[in-house]
Parts: sequence; C-alpha cells; structure tokens
Amino acid sequence: MSDERARGLLIMNPKATTASEGTLDVLVGALSSELELRHEHTRYRGHAADLAEQAAEDGVDVVIAFGGDGTVNEAVTGLMAHGSGPEDRPRLAIVPGGSTNVFARALGLPNHAVEATGALLRLLRGGDDFDARYVDRTRLVSLGAVRPDDEPDERYFTFSAGFGFDAAVVGEVERQRANGKKSTHTLYVRSALREYFRRTDKRNAPITAKAEDGTVLPELFMAIIANTSPWTYLGQRQIIATPKAGFETGLDLFGLTTLAAVPVWQTVGRLIASSPRLATGRGVILRHDLPELTLLAQRPVPFQVDGDYLGPRERVTFRSVPAALRVFA
Repeated sequence: MSDERARGLLIMNPKATTASEGTLDVLVGALSSELELRHEHTRYRGHAADLAEQAAEDGVDVVIAFGGDGTVNEAVTGLMAHGSGPEDRPRLAIVPGGSTNVFARALGLPNHAVEATGALLRLLRGGDDFDARYVDRTRLVSLGAVRPDDEPDERYFTFSAGFGFDAAVVGEVERQRANGKKSTHTLYVRSALREYFRRTDKRNAPITAKAEDGTVLPELFMAIIANTSPWTYLGQRQIIATPKAGFETGLDLFGLTTLAAVPVWQTVGRLIASSPRLATGRGVILRHDLPELTLLAQRPVPFQVDGDYLGPRERVTFRSVPAALRVFA
C-alpha cells in the first residue's frame, strides 16, 4: 500500500450528546489529510453496525466511530461480523462524542472530539506504508460476548454489561431521555435513587451465577461483567468496581449479594473513592479473569450492554474474546 493512501470510514451519530455538524466538518477536514475518507451519518438503531460491516467487506482500512459508547458498540459489532481474527478486520478508531465515553477513556484517549482527532492524526502519520506501521500504533483489545436467553446471535461489549439493578438504572435513564431529559450525571444519580427506593425488591435476590467450571456463586441482586477498568465514570471520577480487569485478560465479575441500606451505601462510597477495601466489603463478590459465565434469573431481570438497555432477560451467557480488535490508542 506504499503507493496509495489508506481508506477510512467516519461514522457519526448525529444524536450523540456532544457531536455536532461543525465538529464533523473539522474532523473530516483533518482526517482527509491522512486518509482517503468518506463519512456517514447513522439514521437508525444498528446503522453503525451495518456501516462498519459493509466497510469491512469493502476492504476499508480504518473505521472511525464518532459518537458515544452506543455508537462505538455498534461499530465493534459490525467489525466483528467480518473475518476470523483482528488482522482480517479494519482497525477501529474512536472520536468521543457521548456524555461518558467509557471505552475511549479506558483506552487513554482524550475525552474531547477535537483533541482525540489530533491524537489519532499523530498515530496515523509516520510514513507511506500504512500496513507496516499500524501494528505499532494500535493495541489489541479483548471484548466480551454475550448471548441472552439462548438467542441465535451474540452481542459484543467493549467495557461492561449489567444484569439486575444497574441495568434497571440504565433503562430508567433511557426512559427519561425519551421524555426529553438531557443525559447528565445528575440524571443517572437521580434514576439510581428512584430505582433503589421505589422499585427494587431488596429482599429476594433473583440472579444465580455459574462459572465455566460449574461453580455456583451466592445469589445476586446485581451482576456487572467487566472487560476493563474503570467500569464507568461519574463526571471526571473513575468508578472502579473490578480493579484487576483489563483488555489483556478475561472477564471480571462484580456482584452484590445484598441491597440492605448500610452495606450498599458503604459499597457506593468505596466505589466513588476507588477504595482498595472494596473486595472485602460486605455483600460484594469479585471474580477475575473469567473465560465464561452464565447468569440465570428466577424472573425476568433488566439487562444492558455498554450502557444500552436491552430489556429483561432470564438467562445470559458471557464469554471473553481475547485479542479481538486492533484499536488506535
């Protein structure tokens, strides 16, 4: 490829919290200096996945997702539908445009679209032969894959999936946004408090977790399956639920066996403070580097993937997908 420029596709979600047409124009102008670039707007749910999959089939070298974690998740899903390994797929680049941007920030990328584009340009530059240099300027990352209720197709996640209370909070936030509320950290906090005090059964834990080796864990009210750390952010503050999780290991589990007020708020305090005492907290279960995990529920339980609420499920099976994609970071 030394005699031609690499081909890129920029996928923008026009509804992302901080994305704008003005920023898109800046990005297109800047990235076109290094790539033979075209750009597309997403028009429906799942469109980014369709665009990324088609780009892979067309032999595009770089797919750039400009939007929030949902847009990135869809782009990843589309890329994973192509090929059998990371070298068969386009490289992924991320320009954060959402309210939280967990995956981008976990990769160490700037949390601002223009700054992130500048960082990406520096990674794209460095000689004529794109194929020869991209390996040194990308990193291999693992993904999580999940199959809910024995559905035929797996979904992928970049940073976490949730089953139980945290997914209920995500669902409430989505309902509030559909009613015109802006996605803010305050909205998440209010939604969490509303779910905890008004709607959550705090007596009967509905979730059973079974590890790949058949080990059955204590019953859970909430299970977060993490592919990296931090699990999420509260403003600029990292929320670290699974301190050992990373893109080079399997999946980690953070579970709550109680929703009683005292241990729950102790745990919340430790999460916000990123306390190393979290692992010894009452009612907390941590498991590290899991290749596979199945969660079973006595009744339909809320379920989310990378902050995207998918509704209630009764069974979800997770597995780690090592070295799944090359990402510019």
